[in-house]
Amino acid sequence: MPEYAIIDVETTGGSPAAHKIIEIAVVISDGEKIIDRYSSLIHPERNIPYFISSLTGIDGHMLDSAPKFFEVAKKVFELTENRIFVAHNVNFDYSFVRKEFAELGGKFQRKKICTVRLSRRAFPGLKSYSLGKICSHLGIAIENRHRALGDAEATTLLLHQCLKKESPEILSDKLQKKYEARLPPNLPVEEFEKLPTRTGVYYFRDKGGKVIYVGKAKDIKKRVWSHFDTGEQMHKRNFLEGIYSVDYQLCGNELIALLLESCEIKRLWPRYNISQKRLNGTAGIYTYTDKQGYERLVPAMVKKGSRPLITFANLSECRSFLNRLVYSHKLCSKLCGLQNVPDSCFGYQTGTCTGACVGHEDPVSYNLRYIKAMESFSHEGKSFVIKGKGRNAGEKSVVWVEDGAFRGFGFIPDDAQMDNQDSWKDYVQSYPDNADIQNILAMYLRSAMESEVIYYDPCFNSTVFG
Repeated sequence: MPEYAIIDVETTGGSPAAHKIIEIAVVISDGEKIIDRYSSLIHPERNIPYFISSLTGIDGHMLDSAPKFFEVAKKVFELTENRIFVAHNVNFDYSFVRKEFAELGGKFQRKKICTVRLSRRAFPGLKSYSLGKICSHLGIAIENRHRALGDAEATTLLLHQCLKKESPEILSDKLQKKYEARLPPNLPVEEFEKLPTRTGVYYFRDKGGKVIYVGKAKDIKKRVWSHFDTGEQMHKRNFLEGIYSVDYQLCGNELIALLLESCEIKRLWPRYNISQKRLNGTAGIYTYTDKQGYERLVPAMVKKGSRPLITFANLSECRSFLNRLVYSHKLCSKLCGLQNVPDSCFGYQTGTCTGACVGHEDPVSYNLRYIKAMESFSHEGKSFVIKGKGRNAGEKSVVWVEDGAFRGFGFIPDDAQMDNQDSWKDYVQSYPDNADIQNILAMYLRSAMESEVIYYDPCFNSTVFG
């Protein structure tokens, strides 16, 4: 029969990366009765936030004479050795304990059981599985709530009742799978197991079914799993505890996944997505023709109503892109808005600029290279479809751009004729255009194979191959 070390920690905050343990309790159980118990306050070597003191009743004065973690580490290690680490939302407590050992140069690794997951299996259908609610439902009294020993003893009694529902042998077969203890406490294992290892977009949903995060992946199951890595757990406790289900859409290829992810983030506005929530880029590249006839580029912040050639998250990214463009096409840094100098640019002085900045190269010759540079990333005004791999055999994907504007994407039969617009347009689902979509398409077109992109004249039904 296995033995269990039921742990509870009180901490200065929610993230092990930034916070410390202020109290720890370990209760040893054989699954039916308590064998031993241990608890200690821990000096965190930092101030305790007021709201933590209000919640736990532990203040700085109580910790003045408390041991530091290294003084109790050996005791904690021995109590948990060769026993299963149990806690209510186990990844929280486990991450804090493991981090404390890591800071001492030690390695802490134990098998884990989460009593949130276990009680969901043993007592299905309850509205809440928080420690207070589940204990109240089962008639378990919690003495000294939000103190480590009181919560650990209550968790132990909860474990005992769960084990009456499921034997240790069943636990060994079901809960001791390496991956299950790493899953968020409220995500059913069946939800994870059904995920495919194919390209698509996945959605994390909260208790009410609302989408809280959208992501794309070449391998959906592998990417979803990466969110639950123990290192990630340290930074995303609220996010992980809020995941109650996960579903997905297959996309067939990465371009469709990127486009769908971007569209869904802007449609659903999920709480935990940060990137792409802006409706427009914050910085962009603009173009104009100067009095001498040179085509010029300018990096600048995007203003409402303006239409840059391409947008970026910030000016630094914008300028980095322009620097690469200048280098690749032998453009002038001064004429591209990267150097504000009265005379020649630095490139002319070192031989990488051909002298447009000082009139040593005529506008016609310079502008030919400018046009090539624009063609390398801009699809403004062009009409085309991009063919790609479908979700299943017998179909292919199409992305539709008309007059430079993104119209949408869809999936068409593999034998559909691309030289007739009517054979594919009806399959395309409409999606709104935006700066992020334009950037995704621009990046894709820079590396796309010629056979994937089919240009056409929107004035005619027949397709003109480009």
